[in-house]
Amino acid sequence: MNDFDKGPDRKTISEKDLFKKIILAPREAFRFINDYKYEKHLYILLFLAGIVRSFDRASSKNMGDNYSIWAIIAIGVIAGGLFGWISYYIYAALISWSGKWMNGKGNTESILRILAYALFPSILSLIILIPHIAIYGNDIFKSENGFYSSGLVDSIIYYSFTFIEIIFGIWSVVLCVIGISEVQKLSISKSILNLILPVILVIFLMLILFLPFQLFN
Repeated sequence: MNDFDKGPDRKTISEKDLFKKIILAPREAFRFINDYKYEKHLYILLFLAGIVRSFDRASSKNMGDNYSIWAIIAIGVIAGGLFGWISYYIYAALISWSGKWMNGKGNTESILRILAYALFPSILSLIILIPHIAIYGNDIFKSENGFYSSGLVDSIIYYSFTFIEIIFGIWSVVLCVIGISEVQKLSISKSILNLILPVILVIFLMLILFLPFQLFN
């Protein structure tokens, strides 16, 4: 079904225009997703977002120092794709829970839908990552990749890829703020706080659980 109709007071968006709306009119798109509980592409988006997150972790943890490029790709696709969505579900639950302190209206499922579609720009970064890996291989996941001392052309290509991936990531963060504002019925400033609070809570919980062990070691 390409169009949804639940009454004349609700504006519908065709399936083919939904992603265009996410880019050009995100609040309208998120309102549609929330009102109609639209989740046709939910699981594939979460699967791909999990892969993106896994590759980001591989880069930040310099996994190329210890693993081959094929091992990193396998971990990214299998572990990231199959299990990464679980972290987004937990994150959505924490956003819903902490959002209630600010009178947020969204539940875990509605927030998860918004997050999945808000991550669309980050998912697009896979289009950039594929040639990035094809050209530079395991070096992009190493602590010492040598790009600072490489030729001018190689440096320009590498950092252009990296810059575009960062822009896509920032874009997704902005969409998450707008989406949470829509589904939680919060202001932009409260939506930013709502996105940050779960991270603070997890860090605080980890400190409570692991700090005593560090003190007695």
